[in-house]
Amino acid sequence: MKKRFSEIANWLGYEGSYEKDPLVTGVSINTKTLQAGDLFIPFRGEHVNGHRFVQDAFDKGAAASLWLKDEPNPPQNVPLLFVENAEKALQQMAEAYRAQLNAVFIGITGSNGKTSTKDLVAGMLAPYFLVKKTEGNFNNELGLPLTILSLEEDTEFAVLEMGMSSFGEIEFLSNLAKPTYVVITNIGEAHLQDLGSREGIAKAKFEIISGLSEQGRLFYDGDEPLLIPFVQGAPTIMSKSFGVGEQNNLRIVQVDFTERGSAFRVSGELNEEMTIPVLGEHQVKNTLAALLIGKEVGLTTEQMRDALKRIVLTDMRMQVIEATNGAIFINDAYNAAPTSMRAAISFLEKSSIKPKKWLVLGDMLELGANEKQYHEEISAYISSDVFTGVCLFGPKMKWLYEKLVGQFKDEHIIWLENDYDALISFLGKQIDEQTIVLVKGSRGIALEKVIEPFQK
Repeated sequence: MKKRFSEIANWLGYEGSYEKDPLVTGVSINTKTLQAGDLFIPFRGEHVNGHRFVQDAFDKGAAASLWLKDEPNPPQNVPLLFVENAEKALQQMAEAYRAQLNAVFIGITGSNGKTSTKDLVAGMLAPYFLVKKTEGNFNNELGLPLTILSLEEDTEFAVLEMGMSSFGEIEFLSNLAKPTYVVITNIGEAHLQDLGSREGIAKAKFEIISGLSEQGRLFYDGDEPLLIPFVQGAPTIMSKSFGVGEQNNLRIVQVDFTERGSAFRVSGELNEEMTIPVLGEHQVKNTLAALLIGKEVGLTTEQMRDALKRIVLTDMRMQVIEATNGAIFINDAYNAAPTSMRAAISFLEKSSIKPKKWLVLGDMLELGANEKQYHEEISAYISSDVFTGVCLFGPKMKWLYEKLVGQFKDEHIIWLENDYDALISFLGKQIDEQTIVLVKGSRGIALEKVIEPFQK
């Protein structure tokens, strides 16, 4: 974004002339990362008042700042815009800037796989277009406007992740972004405590069509029955499904895993063989959304195949890490819910990369009243005939431990509530160059700490 202070003022409903009319070249909510030329936005919360840092922002080169009208003692002789609500002002600026952009916007939501799918779609397009994607977890009512305002005016594709924890949030984000393409990766169990049921989650995710342009397209998980009524209830929306089942417009026919990634064959809209440097059938399924979008925007099969070979996912999404002793860790520790936990375990079960297979699983959080049942049910997917051993970590994983403990030898199963060092010590005595270890748990469990001592 490169806009004069006066134009931003007009976006916020100001009229008149300004003695100082600096060029604003970005937006910042944190003086630690603020760049010269940024417009600083001070948020006021229970514990922190951003107005305390406004002068510091100017000292670091901020071009201008917002200031809440009811906040006393504004600094003098600097470009300030006085607003009622900083969050609403940020969203208003993003809406105005979005209206000036010619970029094609792509919105991506789902219970699991949002970030991976965002990376796959952006990676598919990036060799051929000017592409910007959501960075980090800037996928909510603050993060998405900041992402929009960070777009350069010549951006051709903006790939935006859209997260939520309650009804109405995805609708707001979609109406702000006005996407041409939207993707729903799947419906899992995350946020059950807020949305009540998987049906409620499906309803909340389907809000992503709210801002879809008239000629827009919906790409969705066709293996998820809960989405079908919503798709059928929106007959004017042009949609295509992806997945494993025969009913899908693009479906997976075969997947093979190596240490370098996943080789797969698809059928339907495309009948091709592809490879990605990422492990897991669920990641292959996410790739189908990228293939459908690539085909939609006119990429050839060879262009898509070449782009996929160079894909790099955000860390902790089925990330392959080599240990100093020759073992391989699969770091999938960014988050976990029953759906994604089952998918990751299924990958390891089918894998032939290493003969000795270990699971390191942490608590699944935000599952609501049925959390005990969800943890216990994972036991149905873990067999001592397939897996050499299991390490369980976190207070909730005791439920799974009690279901599994009789199936494994004592030296091949352990449950620890919160002792990372003990888990690392136990695992270190078990793994060698013949071992592959899947590490997965919710973000609050931070299971990546278990991998660090083994890394090269």
